[in-house]
Amino acid sequence: MTMPNAFQSRADRIESDEAELRRQIDKVVEGLRAKDLEALKQLYTTDVVSFDVEPPLQHVGTAAKLENWAKVFLFFESVTYEVRDLTFTVGDDVAFGHAFARLSGTLRNGTATSGMWVRVTYGMRKIDGTWLIAHDQVSVPLDIETGKGVVDLEP
Repeated sequence: MTMPNAFQSRADRIESDEAELRRQIDKVVEGLRAKDLEALKQLYTTDVVSFDVEPPLQHVGTAAKLENWAKVFLFFESVTYEVRDLTFTVGDDVAFGHAFARLSGTLRNGTATSGMWVRVTYGMRKIDGTWLIAHDQVSVPLDIETGKGVVDLEP
């Protein structure tokens, strides 16, 4: 049984878009490892809204998102960033994805840190043919009894 051409072309487009989305997240990883704010800037929409683990409740706009990464770079001499189990659902010009991520490396004082695993969700928009991060949310599980984040879990 063969698929209709229209379905094949849609399936091919989704496969192509998903590959491009993954390349964009790979560029985030590369930008963080290089501590390259200019490279990271190219991956976000100008109106990105980020719900990160660090206050405030939201970071709005590219400048705010990059300021958050710049703070991280102040503490780390070298950065390692890992993304696991990345999954995307792809539409025509919007997509969402989720993964586990871990930021680790060597602190400025020479201490190596293994970091903590967090949950990350990406909201992506295709603008002028390029997939950009329009929203991201990073979270840690909460121990309801103590009200504290649980940061020692692994995927």
